[in-house]
This record gives sequence, structure tokens and C-alpha cells, in this order.
Amino acid sequence: MRSLQPRPAKAPPHRRSRRALRRSAIDPVDAAIILGAFETICYEMATHVSLTATTPILNQSNERNATILDGTGQLAALSVGIPQFMLSSTLPVRFAVEFFGPGGLHDGDVLVGNDPYHGGGHLPDYNVFAPVFHDGCCVLIASIQCHHADTGGGAPGGYNVNAPDIWAEGVRFPAVKIFEKGVKRRDVEYMMAANNRTPTFLGDLRAQVGAAQLGVRRLQEVLARFGTATVDGAVRAIIAHAKRRFREEVARWPDGVYESDTYVDHDPHGKRDIHVHCRVTVKGSDLRVDFTGSDERPDIQAYSTFGNTRGYVVAQLASMMDPTIPKNEGFFDSIELVVPKGCCLNPPEGKSVAAGTHHPGTEVGEAVAKALEQVVPERSCPQIYKMGMPTVIFGTHPSDGKVFIDHSVDSFAAYCGAVKGQDGWGAMNVSFGNLIRATAEINESIFPVRQLARDYETDSGGAGEFRGNCGSLYRKQVLVPATIYTYVVGKRYPMPGIAGGKPGSANRLVVRAGGESAFEVGDTAQYIQHEAGERYEYHYGGGGGWGDPLARPPEKVLDDVLDEYVSVEAAGRDYGVVLTGALADPTLAIDREATEQLRAAMWAARKP
Repeated sequence: MRSLQPRPAKAPPHRRSRRALRRSAIDPVDAAIILGAFETICYEMATHVSLTATTPILNQSNERNATILDGTGQLAALSVGIPQFMLSSTLPVRFAVEFFGPGGLHDGDVLVGNDPYHGGGHLPDYNVFAPVFHDGCCVLIASIQCHHADTGGGAPGGYNVNAPDIWAEGVRFPAVKIFEKGVKRRDVEYMMAANNRTPTFLGDLRAQVGAAQLGVRRLQEVLARFGTATVDGAVRAIIAHAKRRFREEVARWPDGVYESDTYVDHDPHGKRDIHVHCRVTVKGSDLRVDFTGSDERPDIQAYSTFGNTRGYVVAQLASMMDPTIPKNEGFFDSIELVVPKGCCLNPPEGKSVAAGTHHPGTEVGEAVAKALEQVVPERSCPQIYKMGMPTVIFGTHPSDGKVFIDHSVDSFAAYCGAVKGQDGWGAMNVSFGNLIRATAEINESIFPVRQLARDYETDSGGAGEFRGNCGSLYRKQVLVPATIYTYVVGKRYPMPGIAGGKPGSANRLVVRAGGESAFEVGDTAQYIQHEAGERYEYHYGGGGGWGDPLARPPEKVLDDVLDEYVSVEAAGRDYGVVLTGALADPTLAIDREATEQLRAAMWAARKP
């Protein structure tokens, strides 16, 4: 996104010398080898966190992303992690490069940043990064971003529903050196730990630091083998390659202006219908994504930071284009992005953003998908989730008397939409699809909770020629008194269908379930106290369908009924397929003649 790249008026001498290197030719084989090395190093950095971190949201859920940038903060390569992190993990690095300026970063430095107003998504997303020097020049930067269990502030878990501003949410670190010239800043590390409730926070932070330092060592090996000029030339080449491939793909799309509107049910305080408007303009090989017209109410508490919005735009577009196009600065720089300051997708300085990182953040991807449904419907599938928030549970652990914070990463599976040629599958949408659901057995050994049930729910997937995947029901019990944070959306605006497909089922969250005080959560996020033995029941919504349900082959509908994805009643109501016999036997069979008659009647009823 061109307007965001820093362009110093006069580059310092070591950068001016690198410009000449960028103009030099690079062997495409060398460039491919270096890119492969970068991607392997990113994977190794991300895996290092999973193997060494001490809190489930880091060591089990896969909610992390490793990136390699050049010395100015331009993205060169990344790992498979959370797609939304693709951009929100790069802007904080770029800020640090500008903030410290020429000569301000040194070999052995490791920095931490989590500030939403300096390029990040929200406070729980800690970005740890380190410059990579070779021959006295900062050539590359290794970065690893992870979601942490707490940020300090007014409520455990990083989601303070009552925060009046960003300062009440927790501690902000725009760019802080935790290692300087190879020496740990013990004062900084201690200060960070003192402002975090998680007992294992230091283990998680050190895991990230170790991953960044590992990345530095590996990248220095690449530089020692190929030299600064070749590595720099390879970075320029792979960025230019991505830019060329991106523009070639856009040039194949029909020119035009394509618009969409999406909504969040409500913000955490109950203000309804948070509006996201998207206008996509295709003109030759140029692509413009404009969110002018999105919600500008000054009293909402639903703000997605610019970095977060940017990440969701790129994640959605990446899913709708050739997957072999590298995801680097060339891809991102090819998008002209317009997000007016002050709207819900680019908030005024100081607004609370924890909730908005999820919603309206994910609605950004939905809006892009719905706009481009008119251009490439065969590739349109919103890569989003509709849950509201993680159902954070916190209380006092009976084993040690310390606070525990369970982000319920073991109880989330839903919203998997269909796309042309493929039913929704996997129980996790792609935006969250790289998450690994924590196993019940491991989490039950860490937190005083029990998983009582997890299963698909029949008739929850949106009907279509290709069916959305079913939503799921989770029942989770607390074994000690605990507080559960609730924020539920996707009730009035569930996962949409595409190209004539039907939407998925709506969300429902029942708290204090199984007793006389059970109730379904409404339009206001709350902190609900649960006594030992009480549970919550989360009915996660299903994915949207793709294409006309009457175009789905009757044989596939029968298979869906046998698998209990679709009921016998819904087979007739939604798909026009008449079945005889019984599911229990099973003796189900398709009544061909009755099906043809019912489908003909349903087609006729659609005509004006």
C-alpha cells in the first residue's frame, strides 16, 4: 500500500550504497534459493515459539507469525500463521526503524512492540524483532509476533470491555529494546513482567526473544554464504516478482466499481449495526480498496486499527488470488488502500481497540469478499469468523493461588464457508484456520476446567450447491469459581452465503447453563461470575453456502443426511430433495420423481 511506505528525504550513506545493489542483476536461481531459506527460517522461528513458550495460547494455538524484512522494514517473507498478522506485524517494525533512525539499531539488539497506534493490531499482539547485521550494515530484520494471555490494564485477558480508552486496556510498548548490543535489559524485562498478570509471561516473552535471535543467526548464515549484494538483490527481485504477478492477475479482472456493505451486530456496549462499507475499483492492473462511508459514530466501542484493517484486506485478497504469488511487500504495495481517519476501521488516537480487532476487523474481509463476489465469484469465500471474542475465563487456580487466564482456545470451531467446488470443511475458517485447537486433555491439566461436549450441529451449515460446514456446540465447565467474559455477535448477521448460497446459522451463548440461573447472552458484553460446577454452552454458527442449493446433486444431499450434517426435513425445505425410509435403519433413499416435482415447484415460486 504505497502511501504508507517510509521515504526519507535523504537516505543515510549506508542506504544510498544499497540502492546501487538493488539495481544489479540477480540470478533467479539464487533468488529462489534465498526465498526458500527465508521461508524455512520463518517456519523455524514460529516453531521455536510453539516448542518453548509456556502458555497455551502461544504453545498450542499457533497464533503467531514470523516474518523477515529488509533493513528499512519492507516485508520479504513470512511463515504460515494467522493471516491477519501479515500486515499488523510489519508496521511496528517500520516504526522502530524510523524512530531509532540511522545508527540507532545495533547488532545484538532485540526490540518489543505491541502498540496499536504504532502499527499493531491490539495490545495482546506482542511483536519481538531483531536487526540482522552483515559487514556493518543492517541488511534484514527477523520478527516474530504472538498473541499473549494478558496485557495488564483493567481486566485480565487483554479484553477490557469497559475500557474508556487505550490506556485502560493495558501497557503500550511502541518500540522498546529488551536486548541492547547483545546485553539483556533486565530493567525492561522486569518492568514488562511487573505489568502482566500471567504467571508464565516471562517464559513466553523469552520464547519470542529466542525465536528472533534464532532468526538472526540463521539469516547471518545466509548472508555469509551469499553476501549482502546478492541477498539484497534477491529481496528486491522477489518483491518485484510478487508485484508483477499481482498486477497481472488484477488485469484479468473486469474493470468496474464494486461495492458492498457488512455489519457487526453490536459493539460490547450494545450499540447496534456497526457499518463497514467497501468500494473496490478495478482499472486495468490497478486495484483500489476504499472504506469511505464506514461507521463514524464517535461513541461506539468497535474500532479496528489501521494495521489490523490492512491485514484483513490483504488476507482476504490473498485467498482470492493465485496462491503461488509471494506474500511480500510487492503484493501489499500493489493495493491502493483508503481508510478515512476517524471511522471504525482507522480510529482516532486513543480509542479502545481490543474488541474491534475482532469486530469490525473481520468484517473487513467479509466486505472485500462480497464486493469481489461480483468479479471472481468462484474464488469468493469470506475468510472470517463471527464469534465476537474468545470466551476468556479467569479466576484463582487452587493449586498455587495464582490467577489463571484461559482464552478457551480449546473450544472454538465454526464458520467454515463453502467455495465453488468445495464444501466448507475443517471446522475452522481460514482467517483463524491456521489455529490449532488446544486439546481438552492438555488444557484440563493446566486450568481448572472440563470439556463436557464438542460436536457438529445438524442444519447449521448454509445451504448451497456447495454446503457450508456445520457450526459446533461446546459445553465447558469450570471447577472453581471463575469469571467468564462474554461478547457475542453473528446473531443477526451470521456468515453470509455467496453466489446464491444461504447464510450459516447464528451464534448462541448460554452461560450458567444447566441450572435455574442459566440465560442466553444478549447484545451487551459482560463479565459473568460462575460458581464451581457451572458451565457455558456456545453454539458456534455455521459457514455460508456457495451457489444455488437446488443445483446440489441429490446424492450429495443424501450423503449429508446420512452424515447428520443435514436433517431429512432440511433436505426437502432447503434443497428440494425428497427422501424416503428412515435414518435410524438406515433405509433412506431418494424419491427421484418427487424430488423433480418439488424442485420444479421451488424454481417456479422464485419467478416474479
